[in-house]
This record gives sequence, structure tokens and C-alpha cells, in this order.
Amino acid sequence: MQDAITSSAAILPQLPKAPTGIEGLDEITEGGLPKGRPTLVCGSAGCGKTLMGIEFLVRGILEYDEPGVLMAFEETGEELAANVTSLGFDLPGLQAQKKLKVDHVHIDRSEIEETGEYDLEGLFIRLGYAIDSIGAKRVVLDTIESLFSGFPNEAVLRSEIRRLFRWLKDKGVTTIITAERGEGSLTRQGLEEYVSDCVILLDNRVIDQITTRRLRIVKYRGSTHGTNEYPYLITEEGISVLPVTSLKLAHEVSDEVVSTGIPALDEMFGRKGFYKGSSVLITGTAGTAKTTLAAGFANEICRHQRRCLFFAFEESPQQLIRNMRSVGVDLGPWVEQGLLRIEASRPTLNGLEKHLVTLHKLIGEFRPDAVVIDPISNLVTVGNIAEVRSMLTRLIDYLKVNNITALFTSLINGRNIQQEMTEEGVSSLVDTWISVRDLEGVGERNRGISILKARGMAHSNQVREFVVTDHGIQLLDVVIGPSGIVTGAGRLTQQMQEQAQELAAQQEAERKDRELARKRRVLEATIDNLRTEFESVEEELRQINQEEQVRLEKLTEGRKQIATPAKKE
Repeated sequence: MQDAITSSAAILPQLPKAPTGIEGLDEITEGGLPKGRPTLVCGSAGCGKTLMGIEFLVRGILEYDEPGVLMAFEETGEELAANVTSLGFDLPGLQAQKKLKVDHVHIDRSEIEETGEYDLEGLFIRLGYAIDSIGAKRVVLDTIESLFSGFPNEAVLRSEIRRLFRWLKDKGVTTIITAERGEGSLTRQGLEEYVSDCVILLDNRVIDQITTRRLRIVKYRGSTHGTNEYPYLITEEGISVLPVTSLKLAHEVSDEVVSTGIPALDEMFGRKGFYKGSSVLITGTAGTAKTTLAAGFANEICRHQRRCLFFAFEESPQQLIRNMRSVGVDLGPWVEQGLLRIEASRPTLNGLEKHLVTLHKLIGEFRPDAVVIDPISNLVTVGNIAEVRSMLTRLIDYLKVNNITALFTSLINGRNIQQEMTEEGVSSLVDTWISVRDLEGVGERNRGISILKARGMAHSNQVREFVVTDHGIQLLDVVIGPSGIVTGAGRLTQQMQEQAQELAAQQEAERKDRELARKRRVLEATIDNLRTEFESVEEELRQINQEEQVRLEKLTEGRKQIATPAKKE
């Protein structure tokens, strides 16, 4: 039964949509605005209603070859053109190509004399002519409050609003109508949101002295859509909407492995490194060499002639290069070759959304194979934990979709080193989590590194001590004492004791070898003496045998002589 419902739903025609071309908005609306229907864009002053309408027209002309009409009731065509020039929108040029029609309608209530009924018939004629003259497919009316300022009668006003929306539908043009935010309602009149097929609410709020713009799809007839609040920015390239939950976990994965930049650390991973396109988090207290580990990874990426984008929130590019050169990691040549790009700024320079848009823009321009952010914990200064987590979630998803290996460093509270969650709460989002910590002993502080998790591969469970040398980070061999793994001076003491024990055992073995050699020589001498004595006895017996043999021979010969008779003469 369920399969039959699914198959029949797939056959049914879908609501036609007109893509806006605005980054992120088409993703939230699942294709764009309702084609041939009016969409209401409402919000308070300064939230970008007019800009959204103009960008909808310009993107439609440039990307989808759909001419448009802009009918403004507050600003003239020259003022609008000047306002959007900084965004790269050439309204006069589009008008010269007969792709755009800009019409300014001046309405002043004080100049209106009520002689009988006042309606919008003249506006319909004027707007219809503008649409027909260029074959417009898109229309923007900015703003509707100015249009209805001449209607003191509320009943007539509501009737004309309905008639305007119906007329636009009958014309078959995709329309954006901007409206000001009302008291207790989305618009001043409180009716436009009910007769519109799609309602987009823009909000401009200030939280902790930081401005944040939010967008929400209030309703969308005939289509599913994102229902959350989405941050958006007005940049030099127009409006950019940043979806929070619309990205799906359907990205491709790679079996390729990239090195950490430290051979001994690679050995702690079952696959000898990180998976390409994975996300890596390095956490630790201050002074545990998190930046050095990140720089070593960036250096390894560039060493294989791949690009790396490094975002530094605490050091300038020159300071970072100088400091890393002192530990044997020279990033300067990679910067000169264009393989490494270091972007340094204070987190408080922009809000979280601006940082995210900057990341997206630079990644799109530089096309890196790896991205390093050092540290993400500084972002807490420009947003609360939930906002930072949301921003990092979107960033991690974006990097995964583009198969970019990401490495983040994060500062954790030294009073709670064993905590299982970072302040940003992203430890559960990353694929690999490396912890660097202080190993404090008697009168000294050492560094240790361990792998808390590594999705998709086996990894070591040891806490390895490491040192930062002139040649980079070096992991030390594990030394086990009577009470477990020892580090620092204890490790050296344990190694000296082991060396002394090895020397004593070696000397004892050599003494035993010498004793054995002496016993072997004594034994061999005894054997020689016995052999000599045996030879003497053997010689004496041989002599006796020979003499006895001679005696017997003589005795036999004598007997023969006696037995033989003498010859007669």
C-alpha cells in the first residue's frame, strides 16, 4: 500500500518554481519561489527587502534569461541603480538591453483628492504595459505600504490588495512584493501574508552588540521548505543565505589517507594518518603545541604539492611563519609558491555568519585540499555556544561535501582537562579527536598526546610523551616504570636504571663467559694430561708386547733347533 502511494506521488506534477539565483535561498525553498505566483518579503527597516527583490530580478536576467520589471514607490530608478552598483549590478546596462524595466511611481496621499472611488486600475495598466513591453517573467513591487497610502477606507484597501494579488497571478509573472513589518503582524495591513502563496520574513537583530540577520520561510503553499531561522549576509556579491539543517549526510567519502606530518604520530593510527576529507580536532590547554601540530599538518599537505588554507585567529601570518620556523617548520616557501594561504583576523572583527561566508568565499576562490582553523574556541567571543556549534556544523558539512580535509584546534579549560566535550560541543561531529595535555610531575611539566577517537580505523590507546625540538615535534619511546608509564625526569631516571641494569647483566654475562672459558681450558689441559698419560701407558704396553713377542719368537726358534737331529758326517 505504501509503495502504491509513493509511486502515485511520484507521478503527480510538482509545483513549478522559479529559481532565485540567491546563494542558499533556493536550497531552503527546495528550488526557488512559486512560479507565476506572488511572494511576500516582509521585514523591518535595514533587513534587505529591496536588495533581495533586485537581486531576484538581476539573477533571473543573467542566469535564467527571464526579463523583469521593478516598480518602486519610494526610490527613483537612479537612486536604486546607485545603491546596487557596489554589488556589481548594472541596472542601466540591463535596461539598455531591454531586459529590465524600472518604473518609479510617486504616490502622495496629500495630493490625492477623493472624488468617488480610488482604485488601482491605473497601476494595472501601467504595470501591464511594462510587463508586455519586454516580455517580463519576473516582477518586483517595492513597497506595498506606499502603494496603499491612498486608501483611507480599510474595506476598500483589503479589496484592492486581493485584486492586486489576483491580477498578478492572472498575468502569470513570478512576483516579489516587499512589505514593512507591522505591530503584532507580519505586515502593516495584516492581510498580505494571507493572500500570498509564499511569505519570507527577514529580521535584523542586535545581540551582544553584534548585528545578526535572520531569514524564515513563514509559509509556502504547495511545497515543502525549510522551517528554521537561517542567518543571511549582505556582502559585496549580494545576499547569501546560510542553511543550518538543509544539508543532507549524503557526501562521498575517500579511502585515501593523508599524513599528520609527524611520522611517529602516523604510526599511532591504523591507516598511518587521517582519511582525506575527514575532520580532525586537536584539543588541549595553553602551551601544549596545538598550533605547532596544525602547522606541521599544513606543511605536510604543501610538501605533496597540495593547497592548504590556514585561518589564524591569534597570530599574524608573519608571526606564525617566524614561530614555526624556530621549530623546523618553514611555511614561508609554501606561501611564496601559492600552495599555502594564511588568513589572519580577530574573531571579534565579524559575526559568526560573516566568518562562515568568508570561509566559503575563500574556499571557493583558493580551492584548497585542506583547511586549518586555529583555534575555533576564540569564536565563542562572538557568539554563544549554540551559535558556534551551529556555525561549525555547517562548516564541517560544507568541507565534507567538497572532500576537503579539515583540522581544527581548540583551547580547553585546564581545570577540567579530562572533560569529554569541548566548549564548542563539536567533539561528537569530528571524525578524529586528538588530545594534547600537560603531564605534570615533581617539579616539571611535560607534554603528552593521545588519540581519543578515529572513526573508521584502529588507533593506539597510549599517551605518548612528546617534545618540541628544532626539527619539529618528536614522540618519545614509551617507558614503563614500577607504577606505570613515566615521563620527564622520571623517564630519564628509569632509562638510566635500565641502562645500569643492562650493563650489570652484560658484565655478569661476560664474567660467566670468562669463567666458562677458564674451566674449558682446565678441562682441556686435564684431557691433554690424561691423553699424555694414556699414551705413555700405551707406549709401555706396546714395548712389553714387543719384547714378549721377541722372547716367544726366540723360544720357538730354540725349540725348533732342539727338535732337529744333527747330520752325520
